[in-house]
Amino acid sequence: MTAESLVQTTFIIAALLFILALAGLSRHESARMGNLAGMVGMTLAGVATVGYALTHSQRGIPLTLVLLVVPLLIGSAIGLWLALRVQMTGMPQLIAMLHSFVGLAAVLVGFSSFLDTAASTGGSETAHLVEVGVGVLIGAYTFTGSVVAYGKLSGRLAGRPLMLPGRTWLNLGAFLASVAAIVWLVMAPHGQGLWPLGLVTLLGFALGWHMVSSIGGGDMPVVVSMLNSWSGWAAAAAGFMLGNDLLIVTGALVGSSGAILSYLMCKAMNRSFISVILGGFGEGATVSGVDRDYGEHREVSASEVAALLRDAQSVVITPGYGMAVAQAQYPVAELTRQLRARGIKVRFGIHPVAGRLPGHMNVLLAEAKVPYDIVLEMDEINDDFSDTDVVLVIGANDTVNPAALDEPDSPIAGMPVLEVWKAETVVVFKRSMNAGYAGVQNPLFFRENTVMLFGDAKDRVTDITAAL
Repeated sequence: MTAESLVQTTFIIAALLFILALAGLSRHESARMGNLAGMVGMTLAGVATVGYALTHSQRGIPLTLVLLVVPLLIGSAIGLWLALRVQMTGMPQLIAMLHSFVGLAAVLVGFSSFLDTAASTGGSETAHLVEVGVGVLIGAYTFTGSVVAYGKLSGRLAGRPLMLPGRTWLNLGAFLASVAAIVWLVMAPHGQGLWPLGLVTLLGFALGWHMVSSIGGGDMPVVVSMLNSWSGWAAAAAGFMLGNDLLIVTGALVGSSGAILSYLMCKAMNRSFISVILGGFGEGATVSGVDRDYGEHREVSASEVAALLRDAQSVVITPGYGMAVAQAQYPVAELTRQLRARGIKVRFGIHPVAGRLPGHMNVLLAEAKVPYDIVLEMDEINDDFSDTDVVLVIGANDTVNPAALDEPDSPIAGMPVLEVWKAETVVVFKRSMNAGYAGVQNPLFFRENTVMLFGDAKDRVTDITAAL
C-alpha cells in the first residue's frame, strides 16, 4: 500500500468514526462511547493529515514537521488550559468562541488558497474561485456571529435584539452584494482579485454581526446550535479549497447535524427556522409583564419545603441555568437519592432550551450521576404535572413561564413550556424576583400554589437535604 492510499484509507476510517460519534451522542447511554469514537477519529485524522502534508511537502520534511507540530502544541496547550479553567456555566460562551476560530480559519485558508493558486498558475480556475468566495463569506459570517453570541452569553453585550429599521432588507442587500462580489472575484483580471475578495470578507463580517445581534439573548441556545452548523459548513468550504476529502466530510457532518438540531429546537420553541437564520426573533414583540401587577408572591423556608417533600408521593424537578450558575447539581443529586430512598417518585423535566446550550442540563445531571431513566424531556413529562405533588423549579424561569401560553403579546408567546403550575405545589428557587434571560416577568411566581425559596440554589438544596 502506497503512502497516498494509506492516508486516504485513514481518512475514510476517521470519517466513519465521526459518524459513529454522532450516532452515539444521540442517547445518554451511548454518549460516552460516542465521545470515545470521536476522539479516536480525530486522532487518526490528525495523524493522517500529518502524513498527507509530509508526502506532499515541497519545503522538506524537517520544515514541514516544524510548521505542523509547533501550532499543534500551542493550540493543545491553549485548549488544555481552557478545559481546566472554564466552568460548566461558561461552556456556552466558550463553544461560541471556538466556533469563531473555525470561521476565522476558513477566512485565512481562503486568502491563502487564493494567493497560492494565483502565484502557481498565474490565475485561478472559475470553480476554485467560487469555492474561495463562498468559503470566505461563510467563514466571515461565522466569525463575527460567534463573537456576538459570545458577548451576549457572557453578558458583555446586551441580550436584547438589535432592531434596526428595515433590518431584513439590510440583510438581503448585504447578501446580494456578497454574491455580486463573488462574481466580481471570478471575473476579475489576474492580480486584481484581492479587492473583491476583501469586499466579500467585509460583507460577511457585517452580515454575521448584524444577523446575530438581531436575535434576542433568550434565543441564544438556538443561535449557538445554528453557529455550530455554520462552522461545519465553513470547515467543509475550507476542505474544498484545500482539496481535503476528510475536511469536506467532517464539515458536512457538523453542518448538517447542527442544522437538524437547530430545526428541532425551533420546533420545540414554536419558532420559525427561517426566522432564526434571518435574525427575525423578537420582531414586533414587546417585553411583556415586567410592569404588570400579578399580585404578591409568598416566601417559604427550607424546612417548610422539606416538610412538603416528606409528605409527597411524586416530585418533579425542573432545572435551569440558575442551577448551573450555583453548581447545585451535586446537592440536587443527593436530594434525589434521599427522596427515592424514602420511596418517593422523583423525576426531572428538561426543557429543550434549558440553560444556554443544547443539552446543558442533561450534561450537568449526568455529571452528578443522576440516573438517565428519570431524566425526561418536556413532551414526556408535561402530561404528568397534574398528578404531581411537588415541583421544584431550580433556577429555571422562561422555560416554566405560563405567559408563553396565556399572553399573546409576550416575546415568548407560543413557545411550549413546562406546565409546572398544574402540580399541587410549586417551589421556585431564585436569587431574586428579577425577570428571566428573555426579560419577561413570570406570573408563575404569583400563583396561589407557588411559593418562593430565595437564595443560592446550592445552599438552599443543601439546607433541605439536612432538614430531611
